[in-house]
Amino acid sequence: MFAKTKSYPTTKPLTMKSSRSEIHRKYHGLPILRFEDQQMTSFAGLVVFQRLFEHLKLKHRIRRCFRHVKVSPIFGHASIVLLLVIHMLLGYRELRHLRFYDDDPLVRRLLGLKRLPDVATISRTLSAMDEQSVERFQDLVGSLVLERIAELGLQRITLDFDGSVIGTGRYAEGTAVGFNRKKKGQRSYYPLFCTVAQTGQVLDVHHRSGNVHDSNGAQDFILNCIEQVRIALPKVLIEVRMDGAFFSDEIVTALDEAGIEYTISVPFERFSELKGQIEKRQIWYRLNEQCDFFESAWKPKSWQRRYRFIFVRQLSRVQYKKPVQLDLFVPYEYGYEFKVVLTNKSMTSARVVAFHNGRGSQEGIFAELKSQNQMAYVPTRTWRGNQIYLLSAVMAHNLTRELQMVAREPARTTLQKRPALWGFEQIATLRRRIIQRAGRLIRPKGKLTLSMNANEAVKNELLHYLDAIDKIA
Repeated sequence: MFAKTKSYPTTKPLTMKSSRSEIHRKYHGLPILRFEDQQMTSFAGLVVFQRLFEHLKLKHRIRRCFRHVKVSPIFGHASIVLLLVIHMLLGYRELRHLRFYDDDPLVRRLLGLKRLPDVATISRTLSAMDEQSVERFQDLVGSLVLERIAELGLQRITLDFDGSVIGTGRYAEGTAVGFNRKKKGQRSYYPLFCTVAQTGQVLDVHHRSGNVHDSNGAQDFILNCIEQVRIALPKVLIEVRMDGAFFSDEIVTALDEAGIEYTISVPFERFSELKGQIEKRQIWYRLNEQCDFFESAWKPKSWQRRYRFIFVRQLSRVQYKKPVQLDLFVPYEYGYEFKVVLTNKSMTSARVVAFHNGRGSQEGIFAELKSQNQMAYVPTRTWRGNQIYLLSAVMAHNLTRELQMVAREPARTTLQKRPALWGFEQIATLRRRIIQRAGRLIRPKGKLTLSMNANEAVKNELLHYLDAIDKIA
């Protein structure tokens, strides 16, 4: 018989509790900074635009714009312009900001360069631009937009025309002191823009000095834009919307002769007869809860014939106790704001007013171009150099629209206001969500790979864009 052994319960080994300082150091302490030459990119999402550029053959088409120019052995005009487009896609403004990403391997790969040019090289290239280069690059910007419209198969497109002041803050060739609502007395440019309502893209730009009249060069620019559309899309119905700066007998007659439907804001304050019609009018017809209207056929002095004018009054948000004259550009004595629209459209007044009000979306395009695509920045002192920069900003804007149209189905129909067929996200949103993402270029087994953090939302969105581009390639 063996004696029974007494068993003792097993106990866990004693562990020392970490002090608060140790816990803080382990989980909350500041890391040690170390800067190394690695193949790291801060813009991994650019791979989407790289794929889009390939689909559009953008590099090749930009090179063709400058094939007549003798280029340096390293940096040609095409490389500089493509760099400007990327510069704006990344959200940088001034040329000197290039230094914050000149070591980015993905940017270099997108450009096909071993190193990026310095600011002096970019400035010299922009200053050396000739008229032919500007014209060809401008044609390319418009061609890309027309190709998109053709793919949509639209029966009609809406062209919006308006100007936008670009202040320079300093002397540059062609700048002058003119009308500048925000910065009075500042030298500026005053370009005209043609935008396509259905795609939210800029079709063309007419660069002008800052002291020209609103309508200076407008007629030729409008007819040229219409001609571009008709050549590319002969079966598409074109309709045009413009503000009061384009109200003239010459422009209206030219549109009539071209067979274009249009609506134009009327600067009625300049015409005593129109103001008189408003003051004497007793019966107004209900347009909606806030607006009333009436119509009148009227012929301005020196004009060739009578036209259809639609008068609209809307309750003013600011009510005045005393009568106020119309000449002061403020609500009339009855607490209304007024506007007058000239049109040759045959639809009802309500539909005409709704259609014309849709041109307000163009202001949103201008705001995005200036605040997010750096259109308001003037990099050089030369006229043509600044034209190229402006067109680069426009191309960057159009490409962000193109990317979204490729990846998504239209969310809207062609309603009365002719809104964009897509609910577009601004480029700033795309930067935050997909472009500004860290990544590393590696070569496992010799295959170039872009390694990114496994964020599910970013992964899904990037792959969605890439798959969409691959399907149409």
